[in-house]
Amino acid sequence: VSILSSFESRLMKLENSIIPVHKQTENLQRLQENVEKTLSCLDHVISYYHVAKDTEKIIKEGPTGRLEEYLNCMDKIQKAVEYFQDNNPDSPELNRVKSLFERGKESLESEFRSLMTRHTKPVPPVLILDLISGEDEMETQEEMSLEHLPEGVLHDIIRIAGWLVENGRNQDFMTVYFQIRSVQLDRSIKGLKDHFRKNSSSSGVPYSPAIQNKRKDTPTKKPIKRPGTIRKAQNLLKQYSQHGLDGKKGASNLIPMEGRDDVFDIEIDAYIHCVSAFVKLAQSEYQLLTEIVPEHHQKKTFDSLIQESLDNLIMEGDNIVSAARKAIIRHDYSAVLTIFPILKHLKQMKPEFDQVLQGTAAGTKNKLPGLITSMETTGAKALEEFADNIKVGFSSAFSLAKPADMEEGFSEQFNFLLSL
Repeated sequence: VSILSSFESRLMKLENSIIPVHKQTENLQRLQENVEKTLSCLDHVISYYHVAKDTEKIIKEGPTGRLEEYLNCMDKIQKAVEYFQDNNPDSPELNRVKSLFERGKESLESEFRSLMTRHTKPVPPVLILDLISGEDEMETQEEMSLEHLPEGVLHDIIRIAGWLVENGRNQDFMTVYFQIRSVQLDRSIKGLKDHFRKNSSSSGVPYSPAIQNKRKDTPTKKPIKRPGTIRKAQNLLKQYSQHGLDGKKGASNLIPMEGRDDVFDIEIDAYIHCVSAFVKLAQSEYQLLTEIVPEHHQKKTFDSLIQESLDNLIMEGDNIVSAARKAIIRHDYSAVLTIFPILKHLKQMKPEFDQVLQGTAAGTKNKLPGLITSMETTGAKALEEFADNIKVGFSSAFSLAKPADMEEGFSEQFNFLLSL
């Protein structure tokens, strides 16, 4: 018993001596942790004072070739700006990092513009023709797509755009984007028109080898009526306009018209192809835009992007209508035949137009319907006046014309109506 009592007594003494040491050790550990946290916070705070010095060189050199490193530096600078604004707004370091941040943001905007300018090029006319023909002649294959920008460049552009929206609170790049892409879209369509004019006089408008080979083997839809198929009707109508139905022949005057009719055919065909090209290219532009521009700005930016090309397309159509109206005033009804194939194509393309322009301003959506209405009105007026002239001409010439001439006149009238 005495041994146990002695052992218990010693344990109590040991416990009494250890407990204070243990508590003191805990306090020391807590103090050490606090010191480490304090030092860490000090290091963190001190690091903000070093941000400007550590990043200044990279910011001055620009983001070209090292975009990710540059964006990391910009993130550090932004955090330093936020720290000094919250904790030490009077610090001279705040002005320094703010100035550096603005300079870096301007460099990113400049890099965005530079990448867009260097790598945005008009779509080659042959590719546009392939894109247009692909819908009719390559239905069994996957839908064709255009690569407007190299993959690496597109990645950098998306990164810069995302950073400017989230951190730079800047939307100016969207204006830069639609301005550059708008010029490219317009140049692509004009390039197609020039290409079409240069090659229409040959055996045909050249497509790429892939399309040419496919055209030999793939059943195609029935082609729309080409303007060249109505040339004879134009000549007949021109003859009636110039000579009436008094039995005089106008064949000698029709020969010089062939060259002009060829030009008309080329212009009409070129315009029809440009209409189709606009729809396809606009669809492709919208797909590209959705990767770069924030969703709530996409429709407005797209509306601005397509305005110049759409306006030029509508203006050219208005010029065709205006020329037809002037010809009708001169009683030259052959000019109206240039309108019909275009009008037919515009009506066929209208559903795709409406889909592409979905979400754009009302003024943008109404441009094509306005052109269609104008063409319909002009065509109807021309046919009405032509019919009235026929009635008057036959009434006045009936008693004077020979039966053979009357039969020929009816035959030519019938052929003209068939051509419509």
